Amino acid sequence: MATADPIPNIGTPSEPNEPGLLVLLAPMTAEQLDQVLANLTASLPGEDLLIASPDVASDAPLANSHLSHRIIAAPAANASWTLTAADFVSAYQLASKEKARGILMLSPESGSLSSSAIGALANAVLTSATDLAIASYHLPPNAGLVNSAILYPLSRALFSSRVRFPLAVDLGLSLRMAERLAGTGQRFNRLDQGETPLWPINEAAVAGFTIEQFDVGARAPQQHPGPDLNTILPLVTGSLFSDIDAKAAFWQRFRQLPPVIDSLRIPQATSGDAATDIVPMLQAFRLAYSNLHEIWSLVLPPNSLLGLKRLFVTDGADFRMPDSLWARIVFDFLLAHRLRTINRGHLLGALIPLYLAWVASHINITNSGTTPESHIEAVAAAFEADKTYLVSRWRWPDRFNP
Repeated sequence: MATADPIPNIGTPSEPNEPGLLVLLAPMTAEQLDQVLANLTASLPGEDLLIASPDVASDAPLANSHLSHRIIAAPAANASWTLTAADFVSAYQLASKEKARGILMLSPESGSLSSSAIGALANAVLTSATDLAIASYHLPPNAGLVNSAILYPLSRALFSSRVRFPLAVDLGLSLRMAERLAGTGQRFNRLDQGETPLWPINEAAVAGFTIEQFDVGARAPQQHPGPDLNTILPLVTGSLFSDIDAKAAFWQRFRQLPPVIDSLRIPQATSGDAATDIVPMLQAFRLAYSNLHEIWSLVLPPNSLLGLKRLFVTDGADFRMPDSLWARIVFDFLLAHRLRTINRGHLLGALIPLYLAWVASHINITNSGTTPESHIEAVAAAFEADKTYLVSRWRWPDRFNP
């Protein structure tokens, strides 16, 4: 089993017999905070909890209503839609200082999670050998599609993980998992890149740590507007591409995908978003086909360009992007990112209209009767099946396979 990188000037993890779970809360409203505290009390009776919240100092009466817990003020984190390098560094520093046995990190919307879901994440790192306990959410059918189209398939194919939400924002960490993430986070902090997302699944896989995901049901949507697609996709995709590059020696070796866990219920989304209009997505793809074709030709092999040409002349409900074509597009953009074929900002921007074409295809497929989750699993399987192509071109980048 691999060992975590040493972290200077952070501290020493607590001994296993030292009590306490550090619960690190994101900024949230008073009502959300009260609900989270009530759920923690119900799910972890008798557990010594240290709750760190940036909202406590301004709401002392609320803190006093939960005297069974130690509640301390924490520095206000960036109210981001995902956890960042700086978040993990701060979490481990506080856990080391307070000699906590484990860490539970909860998002602003965690008040909508059941007490049993919160308890499952916490107990996994307190009472079992789990190093990373991560939430699996039930989302509306057309929500979280950057995750479904890119993050989940890449994580599954390259790191042999079935974790459905690699960037979940509700998680439990063992002390050694937190230490490893903090070590990675410190490297980003030194480069003044503390707001960069980290990839806990990838870190745990490389270290040989244990991962377990938990069905936490539906989670309330964000109360504040998050960044738009033009910001989200380049940020998370570029971050994941860089992490994949750094861990190439690990994922190029064959590893067996773990079996499906029957107890983890796969959500079968309803047709609530079936009326999503794909016309603007197709228009964006066709405009990009005319304007970005020269860039795409620097990244994609002839077979992929031919597949896009066929899509260009397909319209309406007949628009379908083959799963194998999408997998190869993402792999080739990953390779171009590694080789700096073109400016990385321009590269990731050129991926956006191709992603919109995938979304339009996904909506058409699900409108025709295929459940969203079934199609997402088929996409992930296509990434797995084409991994040998990625490995081959990674090792011999000048071999351009038509």
